[in-house]
Amino acid sequence: MIKKILVFILIIILVTIVSSLLYYLSQKNAPPEGQNRGMRSVSVMVAPVVLDVFTESIEALGTTKANESLDLTATTTDKISKINFTDGMAATKGQILVELVSDEEKANLRTAQINRAQQKRDLIRIEGLVKARTLPTARLDDQRTLYAKAQADIQVAQSRIRDRQIVAPFDGQLGIRQISLGSLVTPGTVIATLDDLSIIKLDFTIVEGFLASLKEGQTITALTEAYPGHEFIGKVTNIGSRIDPVSRAVSVRALIGNEDRYLRPGMLMRVKLIKNKRQSLMIPEEALVTAAEQKYVFLIQGNGHVKQQPVIIGGRRPGAIEILQGLSLGQKVVTEGTMKLQDNSKVIVKNSDRPKNISQDGIIP
Repeated sequence: MIKKILVFILIIILVTIVSSLLYYLSQKNAPPEGQNRGMRSVSVMVAPVVLDVFTESIEALGTTKANESLDLTATTTDKISKINFTDGMAATKGQILVELVSDEEKANLRTAQINRAQQKRDLIRIEGLVKARTLPTARLDDQRTLYAKAQADIQVAQSRIRDRQIVAPFDGQLGIRQISLGSLVTPGTVIATLDDLSIIKLDFTIVEGFLASLKEGQTITALTEAYPGHEFIGKVTNIGSRIDPVSRAVSVRALIGNEDRYLRPGMLMRVKLIKNKRQSLMIPEEALVTAAEQKYVFLIQGNGHVKQQPVIIGGRRPGAIEILQGLSLGQKVVTEGTMKLQDNSKVIVKNSDRPKNISQDGIIP
């Protein structure tokens, strides 16, 4: 039994020695590390370093408001006698939209008009008599007072009739009608909404860190999910005078022309406020390699090899990166195949020198 155990142990020792010897021979005959990779060419795609206009912008979310907006309401209690509009109709300033029952007020107006006519005739007659010295001057003064009161009575009657008329205070678009003919309305009863949609106000907030970059007249672009791909252009018209102590943000308002009536109050929009534009060196974003804290690219050399070139980047935008230091205009960098490369690798360029389209507005990284 002991003999068998010794034989088994001997076999294990021999196998271990043979394995170690074979591994040593394989390492001795193998080329130095990286030599085989350096000799084999790697197929890559490249793109040139280009000079392009890089636009920095600030992004935010905003809510739209009508240029002018109100709820049309009654100012007195009475029944509706006439409705002069339909849902969604365009209204003009001064247009009578709804009339309440006003028979008594109209009768009072006619009475006041008759009284004024009578007082005017009496005034003309008394003026003639005073001129002829038949009546004293004091009688003329009394008649003039009566005539002025008759005119005031007409104004009061007209005012009461106007109180029973719902009039559009500005040009705009009416909303959905909330009342019916014959309905009893009271002060505050909403008749309909009226919105001036010719211009849309867009309100949004910007964190205080960008306050120095804001100024009136700046151009903004805005997008909404209702119209994918459609870009709305506006300008900043007002910057809030206070910073919110909770959100640490300032309110900003921009105006957007709305001639096509695409926008409606209450819509959510993604706002991009252009901060500044500058000429910058740009490369496709897939050319940048990041390792730990270092950023670099593989730069094509004249001998068909690549150089691992450290770079300092600036802003980013979809598809492109701004280069602040490390590259020059016209140099070519690897955009595809970077995972197979190391410093001084030999490469074969598969694509032409045509630059990629990277001319898009940028954002702050």
